[in-house]
Amino acid sequence: MKDKLYEYLLMLGDNSMVLGHRLSELCGHGPSLETDIALTNISLDLFGQVRSYFQYAAEIKGGDVTEDSIAFLRFDRDYRNVILVEQPNEDFAHVIGRQFLFDAFHLPLLEQLMESNDEMIAAIAAKSIKECRYHLRFSSSWVKRLGDGTMESKIKMQSAMNHFFPFVSELFRETSIEKEMKELGVGADLKMIKEVFDEKVKEVFFESTLEIPQSSSRQTNGKTGIHTEQMGFILAELQYMQRAYPNMQW
Repeated sequence: MKDKLYEYLLMLGDNSMVLGHRLSELCGHGPSLETDIALTNISLDLFGQVRSYFQYAAEIKGGDVTEDSIAFLRFDRDYRNVILVEQPNEDFAHVIGRQFLFDAFHLPLLEQLMESNDEMIAAIAAKSIKECRYHLRFSSSWVKRLGDGTMESKIKMQSAMNHFFPFVSELFRETSIEKEMKELGVGADLKMIKEVFDEKVKEVFFESTLEIPQSSSRQTNGKTGIHTEQMGFILAELQYMQRAYPNMQW
């Protein structure tokens, strides 16, 4: 049970960590000062959630495992994030499209986890829920602004969504660990989250005058450790300091 709970916590934490890292790459590169600060703050929110998940995971694992060793000293096959959050920052439309699709999934996930039988997971979700409500408001408002803006912004926003939609199905593809955690009342029901997700996507796409992509899903297995080449570049930057200076502490 402890090993599976540990793996489940990695799934929760790794998504936020990798997406938080992607957003951190934009610091100083936003289209405006206000938007730049907002994206950086979202990144910090996500890393705050990651710390809570990984501190709990380290407590479960025991030994000399720490939140830092979980974050920085695993190999790529040991990370459990979905492929969606690995996608690079091609342009601002891609940043917003990726963020919106994750937020539309993340908020109902946390709403369910607040009712978890695991008191620590429930507490982390309750602490994070206000942040994630803001994240969804921010990303959905930008999807609407770009989709219903100029012809150029509409084309770029639609192109970004067309690119990301094949990766969405992995969010709701239940692994054996997620299934067991759900049955134990610890984890979330991905089918119920999918219903909330679909309604939010329909609402925002309608107001954005965008078309919901009909492309078929890709067979992606990030949650089982099979990642894209992008993950290697992410980890090369993310892990550099800890690997260059082992046991480094602030």
